[in-house]
Amino acid sequence: MSLLRRSADRVTVDEAHRRTQGPDAVAVLLDVREQVEWRAGHAPGAVHAPLSRLTAGVALPGAARARPLVVICRSGHRSRQAAALLAARGADAVDVTGGMRAWAAAGHPVVDERGNNGSTA
Repeated sequence: MSLLRRSADRVTVDEAHRRTQGPDAVAVLLDVREQVEWRAGHAPGAVHAPLSRLTAGVALPGAARARPLVVICRSGHRSRQAAALLAARGADAVDVTGGMRAWAAAGHPVVDERGNNGSTA
C-alpha cells in the first residue's frame, strides 16, 4: 500500500506559520528533510525528523510526541508522505503545501544550524 493512498490534510505556509510559531503555537512544525537540507536552513523552532528515519520506524523526537504536527519538507512531496505515515500511526498530522520553498517565498524566517539566515536550497 502506498503512503499516498491515505490522505492527510494539507495547510498553506501561512496557516502552518500561524499554528507553529510564537507563544500561542498549538502545533509542532516537523521538518522531514535530510540532515544536509536541515543544516542549510529550517524554520525557527522546527523539530527535525528525516522521513528516511520515520519510514525506518524511528520514534518521533520527544518535542513532537503527543502534539499536533504540521509536517514540512522542501516542496511538499516528502511531507505529504510523512503526514500520511504519521496519521496512520495515530498522530494528528497535516502537511504544508509547497514546503520550505513556499515558506521562504512567503517571507517566513529561515535559519541555518547556527541561527543565522538560512537557505532552502
